[in-house]
Amino acid sequence: MKAAELTAIGPAENVVRCIDVDNPGEPGEGEVVVDIVACSINPADILLIEGNYATKPETPCPHGIEGAGTVTAVGSGVTSLKVGDKVMSLARTNWVQQIRDKAETFIRLPADVDLAQAAMLKVNVATAHLMLTTYVPLSKGDWLIQNAANSGVGVDLIRLAHADGVRTVNIVRRAGFIEPLKKLGADAVVVDGPDLAQRVAAETGGAQIKLGIDAVGGSAIGRLTDCVGESGTVVNYGLLSGEPCQIDAFNFVFRDIKLVGFWLARIMRELEFSEIQAMYDKLSARLVDGTIHVDIEASYPLEKVSQAMAHAKREARGGKVQLRPNG
Repeated sequence: MKAAELTAIGPAENVVRCIDVDNPGEPGEGEVVVDIVACSINPADILLIEGNYATKPETPCPHGIEGAGTVTAVGSGVTSLKVGDKVMSLARTNWVQQIRDKAETFIRLPADVDLAQAAMLKVNVATAHLMLTTYVPLSKGDWLIQNAANSGVGVDLIRLAHADGVRTVNIVRRAGFIEPLKKLGADAVVVDGPDLAQRVAAETGGAQIKLGIDAVGGSAIGRLTDCVGESGTVVNYGLLSGEPCQIDAFNFVFRDIKLVGFWLARIMRELEFSEIQAMYDKLSARLVDGTIHVDIEASYPLEKVSQAMAHAKREARGGKVQLRPNG
């Protein structure tokens, strides 16, 4: 059986290789075996592989944050899953042809879900959903603002917000992203830069923006925070700039802006399995009804995992890069 192995911390295209490993064997009590059909290469994968994440694994080790597939064997005592069920894996070792693990490691999916799309459900869609629903109660017609709006999380957030009637201001780095994001349901798209708050106010008619979502840090989060209305909340979930958050203290002291951090892994650890299954039931239904859809630019077999890593690191891609362990 083939699997991708992280051999050391370093450039992803150099340190991840395809190796032969033993088959997982028959499932034990409470276990299932899953054939992995599709795995997405997530930005968090690259950050972890290259030593820029919250934790650093001991190498060599298996890897892969996202994966979806089909149950091929069920052990005694398992009642939640059956052979043939489509599932999403909660494990972080998904770049492999087969996984054997406890049934609670897998989220049951609808029978008509596209597994390639389901392989992008675990991180980005859940992140967008939780940031949209956890920190500020938003009603139809309310506004939020986000940067890195053309990113995977950004696009998912636009689609989810639009479906629920929440209006979005979307900050991008290049004007070429404006029309594509508007076609997805973005209400306003602005290019980052000087006088951002004034330009956003013009786009929204001076609306009070309740929620800001930042993936960039550095000075970008400061400009985004200037756009948020008094007593609003800013959620930071990334540091794409590589710089610490830079926000004028005026926003905290005199405008009562709140800054909170978001890390999906921490939130997931605090949830019961039943709560996790229920959340992904809702989100997978959004895949099936077409609310959520992510373009896939390229798919690679495990044997070409190095090329896949290099492709996933390219800027200005037109979609996700995936691994297809079983062809």
